[in-house]
Amino acid sequence: MAPRRQQPWATRTKHDRRDAYTRAVLLRAAGHVFAQRGYGPTTIAAITAEAGLSRAAFYVYFASKAEVFRVLAWQVRDAFLTAQEVPGTDPDDPYAVARASVGAFIAAYARHLPLLGLFEQRALADEEVAGLWAELQRRPLHRHARYVRRLAEAGQADPVVDPLSLARAVGSMSATWAALVAADPDAYEDAVHDVTTMYLHLLRVRPDTALCTSRATREGRERSGTP
Repeated sequence: MAPRRQQPWATRTKHDRRDAYTRAVLLRAAGHVFAQRGYGPTTIAAITAEAGLSRAAFYVYFASKAEVFRVLAWQVRDAFLTAQEVPGTDPDDPYAVARASVGAFIAAYARHLPLLGLFEQRALADEEVAGLWAELQRRPLHRHARYVRRLAEAGQADPVVDPLSLARAVGSMSATWAALVAADPDAYEDAVHDVTTMYLHLLRVRPDTALCTSRATREGRERSGTP
């Protein structure tokens, strides 16, 4: 028997499939179609039509509609975890961290809002999506609670409730204001200001904390020779 002829696209490496530009185009198209139609009515034909690509191109990168949806779920999970990183913000300044983290969370939530409801629904039928959904609920919450606990233990804050409850409250407020931002992007700055103000009120950060911690950080860097 003659060996089966392999199609050229089948020789692509796993790295190619993960990082290719075409894959990113398909993911953007899939996200748009899922958000517009919902999971059930979405078809691969609709995704490829939105992307301006062929069905054959889709199957180079994804085995099924379920797989492309899972990849979108991974992306959203990563976006929410990244929102807590707040690079370029002084980690010793609770005021700056509060505003940056609230702003990043509201932006991420507003951007992905159309898909979040679908993820929750799909989690009932897809074990992998269920795991990602649970992680999306759990990891940011507990990371935030650990941060609040560190501030309290360092004497920088006096939370009005326990750290986990405070983290839940701030997450809920952020989600509510993010929905407003999704409907009216111009409301973003006001939303960040309002939620940050409420967050700091619940956190009860000492008024001199930012000044003292920034000075201590600067002096420590000077002693160690760190720029």
